[in-house]
Formats: sequence, structure tokens, C-alpha cells
Amino acid sequence: MSVQQSIETDYKQAFKSSDKDVVSALRMLKSSIKNHEIDLGRQLTDEEAVEIVGREMKRRNEAVAQYQAAGRPELVAHEQSDAAVYARYLPAQLTEDELTAIVHDTVKELGTPTIQQLGKVMGAVMAKVKGRADGTAVQTVVKRILGA
Repeated sequence: MSVQQSIETDYKQAFKSSDKDVVSALRMLKSSIKNHEIDLGRQLTDEEAVEIVGREMKRRNEAVAQYQAAGRPELVAHEQSDAAVYARYLPAQLTEDELTAIVHDTVKELGTPTIQQLGKVMGAVMAKVKGRADGTAVQTVVKRILGA
């Protein structure tokens, strides 16, 4: 079953069970996916749909940080519940050790790059992890390994 089919099935179940929070979160996710399809003029692939889910998850996490800084616990809880719903559709996230191993392999492949080549290393690592690790986490590990 594709990601979009899973989202649609879960949306229908949540709607039938009157789970307003899940319905609201999935409705926003479906809307984001549909808008992206309209922009592209075609149906999204599963990989592209996962990318959209990841992007929405990142937005929710950023909103959580902003609401925490502003002292708005009710909005923090709402954004965290949306993020928990979105997490169901993302691939399993890499552990710190797995991510470190991938970065080490990439650095070996590229031949001892320097910190000035951070972008090159980041691009290669991000292509390998495809949605299984957050860019900020990847950047932290790459900087640590490159000695920044």
C-alpha cells in the first residue's frame, strides 16, 4: 500500500471514529500532498509523498520550538500531536551510530574532504539517507567528523 493510500485509509478510519485531532492533521497532510500534485501536474511517487510528509513533520517540529519559546503549551501539544500522526508515514529514522557509519563511509568515498567541502559531503549523505534522518542531525555528524 502506498503512503497516500495509507493516509487516505487512516483518514477514513479517524473520520468514522470521530477523532478530530487525527482528522485535522491528516486533512492538512492530504491538502499539502494534493497541492504539490497540482503544482507538478501529475501524481506523486511514493518517495515524493514521503518527502512531503517529512517536510510537514519538520514544520511541526519548528512550530513546537517557536511555541515553547513563546510560552504557549496548548499550541505545543497540538503541534506535537500532529507530528506524532505524521511520524507514522515516515520510514524508520536512523540511529546516531548508523548515521555516523554512513557519514564515515561517505567521507572515505569522497577521499578525506575538508570542512570547506561540507556541502559536497552533506549532499552525498542526504542522498543516501533519503528521509531517514533529519538534515540538522546529518549536519551535526558531518561537522563532527570533518573536525569543524
